[in-house]
Amino acid sequence: MPSNKKFIIDFDSTFTQVEALDVLGEISLEKDPKKTEKLKAIKDITDQGMEGSLNFRESLEKRLEILEATQPQISTLVEALKTKVSKSFQRNKEFFEENAEDIIIISNGFKDFITPIVGEYGIKAENVFANEFVYDENGKIVDFNRENILSKNGGKPETIKNLNLEGDIYVIGDGYTDYEIKASGLANKFYAFTENVERPKVTSKADHIAPSLDEILYVNKMNKKFSYPKSRINVLLLENVHPIGVELMKQEGYNVEIIASALSEEELAEKIKKVSILGIRSKTNVTKKVLENANRLISIGAFCIGTNQIDLDTCTEKGIAVFNAPFSNTRSVVEMAIAEIIFLMRNFHDKSLGMHKGIWDKSASGSFEIRGKKLGIIGYGNIGAQLSVLAESMGLDVYYYDVIEKLALGNATKVESLEELLKTVDVLTLHVDGRKENHNLIDADKIKLMKKGSYLLNLSRGHVVDIPALKVALDSGHIAGAAIDVFPEEPKNNEEPFVSELIGCKNVVLTPHIGGSTSEAQVNIARFVPGKIMEYINTGNTYNSVNFPNIQLPFLQDAHRLIHIHQNEPGILAKINKVLADFEINIVGQYLKTNEKIGYVITDIDKAYSPEVIDAMKQIPGTIRFRVLY
Repeated sequence: MPSNKKFIIDFDSTFTQVEALDVLGEISLEKDPKKTEKLKAIKDITDQGMEGSLNFRESLEKRLEILEATQPQISTLVEALKTKVSKSFQRNKEFFEENAEDIIIISNGFKDFITPIVGEYGIKAENVFANEFVYDENGKIVDFNRENILSKNGGKPETIKNLNLEGDIYVIGDGYTDYEIKASGLANKFYAFTENVERPKVTSKADHIAPSLDEILYVNKMNKKFSYPKSRINVLLLENVHPIGVELMKQEGYNVEIIASALSEEELAEKIKKVSILGIRSKTNVTKKVLENANRLISIGAFCIGTNQIDLDTCTEKGIAVFNAPFSNTRSVVEMAIAEIIFLMRNFHDKSLGMHKGIWDKSASGSFEIRGKKLGIIGYGNIGAQLSVLAESMGLDVYYYDVIEKLALGNATKVESLEELLKTVDVLTLHVDGRKENHNLIDADKIKLMKKGSYLLNLSRGHVVDIPALKVALDSGHIAGAAIDVFPEEPKNNEEPFVSELIGCKNVVLTPHIGGSTSEAQVNIARFVPGKIMEYINTGNTYNSVNFPNIQLPFLQDAHRLIHIHQNEPGILAKINKVLADFEINIVGQYLKTNEKIGYVITDIDKAYSPEVIDAMKQIPGTIRFRVLY
């Protein structure tokens, strides 16, 4: 960092995530019967002081009076605060250690707990300016040093003035007293730090709103932990992504926007222009038209199993990595299939509807056990295979068909053709993907091949069953019952009406695409997909990507990582290495993998290199996307 830059940093809610006196209150009032009431009073007084609606000395006096704290409790407070250092400060510890001479802590808090905390980040005790507690002979805090400038109103500007600092002075803080330094003409810029708390009265006065320390270091072109501030990465999450997924993205520091429903092609095409990460479920279609506007898009997360709603070819051509959750809701779908097989074969659905209408229809007609019946599974992937195991344990004879060679589990029988499967089984269940070839996989001709009185389940994709043909078969009694969870056309949200030819059909269970909609599945998905996206953004790791060559990378250590995505054509790796050789750059590690469309090269290099290298790498013919990670 140039020696003419000085950084004045606040402590409470800036260096730490919390107000230290609020935490001290939790400690000192632990056994006080009026603890809740008193803690709220302390917080209210703190907020009034931070916003400038209460003068500082008065707020300090009022809080200390309520706290009734002791010197031993300060040690407990220090240990608590060590775990509450702001996330972006923690990850930029190297910045503090390297530039300790030019970093000054000025706080209306107290040296007693500030100095031990900031000291662990290399900041010298003589660079800490704060208040001091006054203790009585029993170690009880009875007052504060009233001669200390920082105990008085306007103490921060006065302290800065007395330091006679040279060069540019930048103030980082969350409170009105931090802004006062700039307002007094003693600083070049005031950064309103909003990672922990955002005060409108303060942000309105700021030269720059900083959601993290990364942002401040980025705009000042200074040493930092990350190559790009997370707060500048815009994330759009659609269709009620589980709150855990939302929170994980926010914790990472991303700028997250949430929309509860799906968006139309036109709406998404407009919205996508400033988005770096898109999270969707099954109802949002990410088309070529949408992707043509997605010039900032780095990655798409499908918070579901299927990705047929995403134009994967265009994503690949544009260097956009797509991730899904191929295993996270497997058990939920399997359990639903088992339940629906039993429901259909016992005619529970119609019996229940009759009871709700006051009809008592006690009869065994058309009601069967599942034991000994033949279950046919189309698609023996994660769901089909697990269903096979559970179904067999319940006494079903399992047969399956898959276009890919799959090893049978348990006593399941693989059949050689779809036609053979249809003629053999009593219950047919579909667990295939959304590829175009599966459109109307079960049509009128295929339904005619099924046994008379058999049952059909579709918990896979809406377009794989010809719904009008299924209705004809149900009305004629050729198909005795069906359970359908997915449809060719589905409402975009819960407010839109559902329309289908199957409404009112006998012994038909209709569900609103909820095969994977259990609490457990949604939590699993919400953890898995953000994890994969963040890994890709942070390290370049593409393991489990749907459309990128899969590379599992080692952690980046003491190096910068160059990510080069290019068209899969000969000679690109040689061109990359020629650029690096021309600039005499040492390669620490290099990884290459390709698929039929693109090549993915990761090169770890020593930290010292000319910025011209970056421009040269971007200019290599065939380059789709290039970025630097560190």
